[in-house]
Amino acid sequence: MRTRILDAAEELFAGSGYEATPTAVIAKLAKVPKGLIVDYFPRKIDVLVALVNERTQIEEGREVDAVPGDPVGTLARLARALPLRASPAMRRILFREADTHGSVKERLGRLNGELVRRARFALELALPGARGDAARLEIAAAMFAAVLLYQENLWQLTGHQIDPDAVAELIAHSLV
Repeated sequence: MRTRILDAAEELFAGSGYEATPTAVIAKLAKVPKGLIVDYFPRKIDVLVALVNERTQIEEGREVDAVPGDPVGTLARLARALPLRASPAMRRILFREADTHGSVKERLGRLNGELVRRARFALELALPGARGDAARLEIAAAMFAAVLLYQENLWQLTGHQIDPDAVAELIAHSLV
């Protein structure tokens, strides 16, 4: 039941936004009594917090598949293997609600920080001679993380898909 509630809330928050979604509509889509939502989530904000905390995670302990001298391939493999568990709907929720809900903003910041950290580490492994150029690696990693986090939102806004391999090539070539 809890999963059905969260599934319904994810769909509705992504489509209409948190503020525009009454718990009664969540209950209807989840096919549960409204009182059951209150049993699991005493306040509507608790539904949003649970969604953000449970459905936007970066899995720990994943190794970076970096090849020295191959920053393009290293970033491309990182993008494909990135263990970011957040559906396109959850990414829309993160960006939409970050301005009005501190816990969502904080989670988005942590996700971005972890993506930057992994991209920077991958670039350091792929470009061992560039270690002294920490500022450029940090900027490149931040750009790569931004594209990975924001790509579904851009697709929703413009209909354009971003090719992570092309982004990897562009960023890597700016560093060599």
